[in-house]
Amino acid sequence: MLVLNLACEAGHGFEGWFGSAADFESQQQRGLLSCPLCNSAQVRRMPSAPRLNLSAAAEPVAPAAAPAPAMSGGEGSGGVGAAALPVALQRQVMQAVRHLMANTEDVGDRFAEEARRIHYGETEARGIRGQATPDEASALAEEGIEVVALPVPDGLKDPLQ
Repeated sequence: MLVLNLACEAGHGFEGWFGSAADFESQQQRGLLSCPLCNSAQVRRMPSAPRLNLSAAAEPVAPAAAPAPAMSGGEGSGGVGAAALPVALQRQVMQAVRHLMANTEDVGDRFAEEARRIHYGETEARGIRGQATPDEASALAEEGIEVVALPVPDGLKDPLQ
């Protein structure tokens, strides 16, 4: 089994499990590989450290730091198990962000003003999104206007793409 570090054109990193290097190349040429987060078919192999199988007699070495969560590959990569959990969670978050972006109006830096207009019935009720300073968000909360800060993940310029 060959485990490769892969990345899409948007910079999302993930692992793919293959029978051999030829298996990876074959799947890539046939368009079977895609990013598990954004479904991009532009997948490239990233540098990876070799895995060394040392003798069982050797003393185990404690890791210097906790390893980053492993991610399973996309379609055709064969990755399964607990490593798929982070990818599944990331995929759900991305789907939720895309849904939010598709079903709300971007009011930009007029967010606080527009939220007040909706709250006080001066304009029609609708889902909005935009930017508010911490002071504006506090003032809205004091007025009983519920807002939620949702940072858009890095590299996601247009979640609707």
